[in-house]
Amino acid sequence: MTTAVRTIVVWCPDWPVRAVAQSEELSLDEPIALIDHGLVFACSPRARADGVRRGQRVREAQAACVDLMTFDYDPALDHRSFEVVVAAIEELMPGVQVLRPGMCALVAKGPSRYYGSERGAAGVLLTTLVGLGAENARIAIADGRFAAEQLARMPGEQGIRIVEPGGSPEFLAEHPIDAIGDPQLAILLRRLGLSTLGAFAALDFRDVRARFGEAGVHAHTMASGRDARRVVPRLPPQLRDIEVVFEPPLDRVDQITFAVRTAAERFVDELTRALLVCTSIRVELHTDNGVVHDRGWGHPRWFSANDVLDRIRWQVQGRTGAGAGALTSAIMKVRVLPESLDSIGNYETGLWGSAPDDRVHHGLSRVQSLLGHGAVTTAVIAGGRGVSERQVMIPWGDPRATGSGDGAKPWPGSVPLPAPSTVFEKPRGVTVLTREGGPIEVSERGALSGIPALFQLTDTEGRSASASPSRQPSQPQPLAAWTGPWPVHERWWDQAVARSFHRFQVVDAEGTAWLLALHDHGWWAEARYD
Repeated sequence: MTTAVRTIVVWCPDWPVRAVAQSEELSLDEPIALIDHGLVFACSPRARADGVRRGQRVREAQAACVDLMTFDYDPALDHRSFEVVVAAIEELMPGVQVLRPGMCALVAKGPSRYYGSERGAAGVLLTTLVGLGAENARIAIADGRFAAEQLARMPGEQGIRIVEPGGSPEFLAEHPIDAIGDPQLAILLRRLGLSTLGAFAALDFRDVRARFGEAGVHAHTMASGRDARRVVPRLPPQLRDIEVVFEPPLDRVDQITFAVRTAAERFVDELTRALLVCTSIRVELHTDNGVVHDRGWGHPRWFSANDVLDRIRWQVQGRTGAGAGALTSAIMKVRVLPESLDSIGNYETGLWGSAPDDRVHHGLSRVQSLLGHGAVTTAVIAGGRGVSERQVMIPWGDPRATGSGDGAKPWPGSVPLPAPSTVFEKPRGVTVLTREGGPIEVSERGALSGIPALFQLTDTEGRSASASPSRQPSQPQPLAAWTGPWPVHERWWDQAVARSFHRFQVVDAEGTAWLLALHDHGWWAEARYD
């Protein structure tokens, strides 16, 4: 049986609207709506009174409120403005977890002891928030984060709301089932006659697990007032950057790296003492003519002092010589900023020493330090419709982000699974003919001029190395099976990169499957299914 921890939730209603109103110097009494992807993301109380609701289309919202002022939703503004509130709370009570802009959580045990009671701690918080201009802020204290959030969102004017220890199940019992935050599960439970959290909590958790799985068990735990999710305090932002100024400015790589070595070692030592490691950095090169060359660097594990120096050296080497982006004058300052920090406990050496992955990483990093940043690359899967364009090589240690699109997003028209095992770097030439030996074309309507019946690999380099030369046919062989065509039309709006062709899948006489493309009256093998 899980036990919920007494939790304080601080909520400032309509924070996205408040942030925009402060930025635009508007009053919250004005009808304001924030728009995200054509829908209302948040709106002011005045707009809600006129009928504007979250999720409405812009035209529907403007029809309900003719003098509605609309602004694009800016998540960065949301977070940046709420940082002031979080910093003020951390001055009073450390250990704040930001749930979303406008809402944060704390463990109630420490503040209630320091200020004498839970209500005393809540009063100090409320006074601080009112001083920052958040007059409508609400402080809720209950068993578990879920109950405290529901308590904060209840309608009413009181700023401090407290559910006594052990009272969360009774408090949550009358809440509608939609409060669990899973719309699909809530709809299903309503169809089963369970319209409140109390009715859902009355079910045996073993029956819930058998019917709804782990997601249902998690929702059942929250509905029962036993939310055991702990508050995870954020790491307060600290200034941990390196800044080395050269007087006079330097223009040699060895001089720059030697001058920065001590600062890089101190940077890593300070992170180690704080039980942190850095997994990505940003290096800025400031020249004496006022130009700043900056670049972000990632690391497969974490940065040591030598790794930091290697990135600085590679960046300076990449900016020397002619061409766009080259240094036009000597460097007067080098600045290194940590972009991603993590707990050192996640990177400790195993009980029996380093894992094989660690040894591989150290070996590749050593080769990279000797040969240069781009000398060691690793393959990542990118987005794309073709099998070859989804393979992207990036330097070892760089962030796994490519310019070819996100591989996790849907790509209509892409080659379906299972993917071919052998993808040719350059397409191999093949011949596909009808049974009579005639050529095959595809009309604009996708109709074949003939039925594919014969197949020959004209570029024999496409065969595997284990294939015997005597087995490579000198004449077209019958096809065992074929399917297609699948038209591919890409970037039709840009004539420079537009392409249009048709894909086929065929199985030759030996039982080997091929992925073919018919492009400009020529047949090509893109990949092979081994």
